[in-house]
Amino acid sequence: MRQSWDMKVQPNFCPTPPSLPSIHGMSPLFLVCSSRLKGSLKYFSGPCSVMRNNDVKEVIAMKNNNSVAMPTKESASGEELSAESYNYCICDTCKVGNIDDAMTLLAQMESLGCRPNYSSYTSLIEALLNVGRTLEADALFQEMVCFGLKPRLRLYNIMLRGLLKKGLLGLADRVLKMMEELGVSRNQETYEILLDYNVNAGRLEDTWSLINEMKVKGFQLNSFVYSKVIGLYRDNGMWKKAIGIIEEIREMGIPVDKHIYNSIIDTFGKYGELEEALEVFSEMQQQGIRPDIVTWNYLIHWHCKSGKLSKALHLLAKMQEKGFYPDPKIFITIIGGLAEQGKWDTIKENFEIMKSWGHKESGAIYAILVDIYGQYGKFQDAEECISALMSEGIRPSASMFCVLANAYAQQGLCDQTVKVLQLMEAEGIEPNLVMLNVLINAFGVAGKHMEALSIYHLMKENGISPDVVTYSTLMKAFIRARKFDKVPQIYNEMESSGCTPDRKAREILQTALIVLERRHCKSDISGESRLMLLN
Repeated sequence: MRQSWDMKVQPNFCPTPPSLPSIHGMSPLFLVCSSRLKGSLKYFSGPCSVMRNNDVKEVIAMKNNNSVAMPTKESASGEELSAESYNYCICDTCKVGNIDDAMTLLAQMESLGCRPNYSSYTSLIEALLNVGRTLEADALFQEMVCFGLKPRLRLYNIMLRGLLKKGLLGLADRVLKMMEELGVSRNQETYEILLDYNVNAGRLEDTWSLINEMKVKGFQLNSFVYSKVIGLYRDNGMWKKAIGIIEEIREMGIPVDKHIYNSIIDTFGKYGELEEALEVFSEMQQQGIRPDIVTWNYLIHWHCKSGKLSKALHLLAKMQEKGFYPDPKIFITIIGGLAEQGKWDTIKENFEIMKSWGHKESGAIYAILVDIYGQYGKFQDAEECISALMSEGIRPSASMFCVLANAYAQQGLCDQTVKVLQLMEAEGIEPNLVMLNVLINAFGVAGKHMEALSIYHLMKENGISPDVVTYSTLMKAFIRARKFDKVPQIYNEMESSGCTPDRKAREILQTALIVLERRHCKSDISGESRLMLLN
């Protein structure tokens, strides 16, 4: 793991601005944030010059292949560029996604004794969160507060979404506390961000608390909120109650939209009610609601999980006919299922269909995943795999790295799974909760339960809150290692952390308890036998 994992963000580290030490106007906090610049940070002397509108014209963004022309520290007249010029370029560079260039501009700007304005801070924080560089975004957020810039509600929501997406509950709670102290009221978006996290984390009580708070404050319980409630019931084994909410929604006059239909399809699929899921799928189309990529993914995923691969492939073909690009995560399920049955010809046919639809990017990923599953063996090395994707013009994202890591993990290729994590970090993408769960799974499949446990401890040390998947995957790793006595301990930790165990977690616990009970019975019988022999 790289050094940035060991950064400790202190909750009250920020002194008043006048006492904040600096080097040429650059705060120590920013020096930490700029550690990624790898030597590009430069120090210049001299005060920031007066703002000049002419400078802005000289550094206007030159958009070409998603890049922005980087300004020099001096204008054509030999004078230093103004703060306005730098702020303009930082915002524009963030818009096209060149966050490293934006951070370089920020370093140059602060070296001249200037500070970014509110728009620059907001653009930088949002761009950093978009690429998973959460700790840097949080550091900049705290820095802007230190310098007296009061965040607006939109920025608070951006921070909450980014932090909760990475499972950084402690930092998110600090943001909420700051909002409360400064009298910033939550809006509909704030509540929806918090609901999304709590449902995905399986926090039943916290979810209902938020919903009740929304009702008291007069916020509308829209289709998004109800779709989350359905998901919560689904994940807690109350799928019939989840379906029953539909009647409540209709009685309240809330239209059943795509969010609701997708949640119902996912609920039916999870509990093996595939015919009902297809009926709902048909109904939503009859109501004039066009299925999206999420709808297709749910249907294909649950048909694969139920062993109905022919129907899953039929749905995959239909999805492509409708112009949707297949989700690489679905490829793992399909390829894995077909590979187990030795149906490589079917895999090849499906690949040819995909190419005929012109899905070049998805086709390249599909081919590499097939290779990882053992058909050719060319990409058994993760580095070669990433290089091949980049040569096809595919820029690996956090999601893509997770897909590849999951493929290696399912094959028990633990070293390659770790290498994917290292390559992900080399691209400047911080490992997220999904990636770390995949890594725990890889160690578990490889029979390295202590390594899996070390990842779990590392997550907690770095402020990443484990979710239900984390605990379930860790319990499975100990069951594979036949360390059944450790499973109830992990389960208890899950409950004490505030995660509501789902059906899968409860089933794993039950398996461990049955084995432990049998061992206990055998031990008692063995003890009685020894007493009989002695007598």
